[in-house]
Amino acid sequence: MISKPILQDLPIDLDVQRLPRHIAVIMDGNGRWANQRGLPRIMGHRRGVDTLKSLLRCCKDWGIESLTAYAFSTENWGRPLEEVDFLMTLFERVLRRELDEMMTEGVQIRFVGDLKALPPSLQSEIQRAVDATQANKGIQFVVATNYGGRWEILQACRQIATQVQQGKLAVEEIDESLFASHLYTAGICDPDLLIRTSGEMRVSNFLLWQVAYAELYVTDTLWPDFDRAELHQALQNYQQRHRRFGRI
Repeated sequence: MISKPILQDLPIDLDVQRLPRHIAVIMDGNGRWANQRGLPRIMGHRRGVDTLKSLLRCCKDWGIESLTAYAFSTENWGRPLEEVDFLMTLFERVLRRELDEMMTEGVQIRFVGDLKALPPSLQSEIQRAVDATQANKGIQFVVATNYGGRWEILQACRQIATQVQQGKLAVEEIDESLFASHLYTAGICDPDLLIRTSGEMRVSNFLLWQVAYAELYVTDTLWPDFDRAELHQALQNYQQRHRRFGRI
């Protein structure tokens, strides 16, 4: 359970009682940000890491309990090999470099996705960071890596079908709660707000089950330029919504 933090610098026009518990972000636009500046795409990814670090700290300061970031999708393996290799190395270096600060800040990090396909050295760094931070209570930071929503749902179906086949589970026992317990995100509350940068109007195979009733916020801002002011605007927009969850 993530503890309620002491809020720091929360803008006065935001209602603390109506903040989302869980924000998910599709961090789109790193490559375009770099291209617009005549830089290699990898520079956009480096800047994107800094943006994510700043957003995580802001969410913690403002009382958001969980932040989930779409770091690498199952489809991203189709990018140029040099870019994929750079991203794998970048993930590993960032984890190693930032672990001490995550401990100081009380960040509990968790990874969701098919981690077995990642380089062994990255898998080791991931496990080290998860083990070291598992008791932290400041904010839950969920990193979706080699993640695909359809694959996640398919894997859950296979696990449940196997239990039924083995006689360990009756078909009548299958409900939403049981299904959710077989997802990568088991034990994590569903996102209240899904933010996508760069103006693209799609969810890109991200948390397909979990965002069923999330509020969607799309901004034209490219991910490396998404700062506290942008998050403030997203939260203002979120607090103007009336969440009915299918009811009147």
